[in-house]
Amino acid sequence: MDGAHSVALQLQQLPPTSSANSVSEASFSYKENLIGALLAIFGHLVVSIALNLQKYCHIRLAGSKDPRAYFKTKTWWLGLFLMLLGELGVFASYAFAPLSLIVPLGAVSVIASAIIGIIFIKEKWKPKDFLRRYVLSFVGCGLAVVGTYLLVTFAPNSHEKMTGENITKHLVSWPFLLYMLVEIILFCLLLYFYKEKNANNIVVILLLVALLGSMTVVTVKAVAGMLVLSIQGNLQLDYPIFYVMFVCMVATAVYQATFLSQASQMYDSSLIASVGYILSTTVAITAGAIFYLDFIGEDALHICMFALGCLIAFLGVFLITRNRKKAIPFEPYISMDAMPDEGAG
Repeated sequence: MDGAHSVALQLQQLPPTSSANSVSEASFSYKENLIGALLAIFGHLVVSIALNLQKYCHIRLAGSKDPRAYFKTKTWWLGLFLMLLGELGVFASYAFAPLSLIVPLGAVSVIASAIIGIIFIKEKWKPKDFLRRYVLSFVGCGLAVVGTYLLVTFAPNSHEKMTGENITKHLVSWPFLLYMLVEIILFCLLLYFYKEKNANNIVVILLLVALLGSMTVVTVKAVAGMLVLSIQGNLQLDYPIFYVMFVCMVATAVYQATFLSQASQMYDSSLIASVGYILSTTVAITAGAIFYLDFIGEDALHICMFALGCLIAFLGVFLITRNRKKAIPFEPYISMDAMPDEGAG
């Protein structure tokens, strides 16, 4: 009787322990999501400031006889330092939070660029003209902020350790292999129409960028996660998959930059920013959901609210870029922003 009573007492104690562990894990997941989101937001803000500093420097020296006069200015070098700092922040963010959360936060670059552009306007506008010109930008900023809030709040909480074994396991899983087959076929078809049939539509070019970008962010998360684990004492650099991912990351980023450069010669930068952000974010989230299984275990409400946050952010970015002035044909400032979710700024 006493033995049965003892067993009953032990069974009664088990649920609270399990519940406590669940709460602790949820708290840890939310904390990691928050760290990753803050790093990404910080990185995008700093990159936007850096690009505008370099742009300001080049515009100010546009009439100089020395084509590289900007190298002698502290402003340009400050912009380069801030850009490297911002890119490092975005890179590190992938090690802490799910890919599906970090990628859409590229909207922060668009919001920051819009606000910085308005603050540094040199022309004097009448209140009526100012409101008419920038009302869509203000509405777009508001929507993008609301969308970003929903993204952070309802982001998936998948936090698998980025070990060599786990990444290899995902790489050879049949859902990802099937996804890769579809992506390769689609990429080859688009490339054929672009090169052979002169299909220079902006959607074709930016879809090529988005398909490459989805592989870039998948590999960036793997490389960043393995580096963080190595720094923490769990060495991952002796796994061949690390170097495979690193080479893929660099190669896809370089080809993205090539296609983006070609698109910028044919289309306005604001159109590239909005269409590119929407396509790249959608494809990258799909790739992350398949490779890293970001949404496994998430309830339908969280997934729907996350999708709603994406749609609101898309609309916000579209409105912000809709009223933006056309870019000056020659803007020689350096942009290391090859990521699709960061190039929106």
